[in-house]
Amino acid sequence: MSVLDFRGVGMTSQRTRERLIQRLQDQGITDKKVLNVIRVTPRHLFLDEALSHRSYEDTALPIGFGQTLSRPYVVALMTEILLSLGPRKKVLEIGTGSGYQTAILAQLVEKVYSVERIKSLQERARGRLAKLGIKNIRLVHSDGRTGLAEFAPYNAILSAAAPHEIPGDLLKQLAPNGILIIPVGTIDDQELRVITRDGESLNFREKVAQKVRFVPLVKGLSN
Repeated sequence: MSVLDFRGVGMTSQRTRERLIQRLQDQGITDKKVLNVIRVTPRHLFLDEALSHRSYEDTALPIGFGQTLSRPYVVALMTEILLSLGPRKKVLEIGTGSGYQTAILAQLVEKVYSVERIKSLQERARGRLAKLGIKNIRLVHSDGRTGLAEFAPYNAILSAAAPHEIPGDLLKQLAPNGILIIPVGTIDDQELRVITRDGESLNFREKVAQKVRFVPLVKGLSN
């Protein structure tokens, strides 16, 4: 079984997915590889059945434990930014959540390392990703604030949770010319920031992509 085998019917049909792709394009997403991966990836499999009819709406949806499945637009935007400087071989994702963003990344980069602090969420994501036949991932139950130093450096780091300030550990784990995409701020006032490492130096360039709203990046582990 592969991602392409999960076409879906009804509210998860290809027609419904095409409407979502059009909305993403209308909002400025232009990377054809990103759009196609979102087109073929079955978002409904990453939600409880009761919410599956809303899978292809451009909205964030709850996945339990106070966490959410990000808007398709935000997933597309962050992925497009991540790929904007060229192919990324090794990527670290902070916050596996449902596994949806993990699945999108895994189809576009060579290897994804993904950390999740909530064990139950991680195990659900593991099952979904295995069902889709996605194998170029490594899921780790860990505190995302400290990254994952044992497999660093990373060509890109993407965070699906917002700290108040950019964690220094994440900057240290960026490879030369690496890119960090992370929401920063309080629950009511967050900016999506893009930080790029200048070559081999320890200098970083930073810009703000737009206002966003993510769950907070909190410390500690949970079952």
